[in-house]
Amino acid sequence: MTASRWNAVYVGFGGFMAAILGFLFWSVPRDDSGMLWFDPMIAGGWMAWTFPVALFFFVIVSLLIIFTLLAIRFPETPRRGVLRIETTRGDRLFITLLGSAFINLAWLFFFGAPLTWPLIACLFYAAAVFRWV
Repeated sequence: MTASRWNAVYVGFGGFMAAILGFLFWSVPRDDSGMLWFDPMIAGGWMAWTFPVALFFFVIVSLLIIFTLLAIRFPETPRRGVLRIETTRGDRLFITLLGSAFINLAWLFFFGAPLTWPLIACLFYAAAVFRWV
């Protein structure tokens, strides 16, 4: 595939994901006081889809699509890191997501909300995993 076609794929993907993100923002319930970020987006729905939950899944799906495009455009050979196992970008993403979940769960157990500091810790953890694993 030529570079111009890849640019079209990137722009198309970016536009599609921006449209979905815009729909998520549009779906947030409102009242006279403003946007109700933590209220269910679908009244009477089977699951309490709040904006933070929807945004979380949006980010996960976006990461999976981006890493799929990267694997197609720039194939890589597995490498050995500090764990002494061969990993690819996707493996390191999975290790990062799994470790980040445990970091947040441990923080909730020991300290409770808010999760600002564990988010920062997760970003450092992700950088370390992608660099050394």
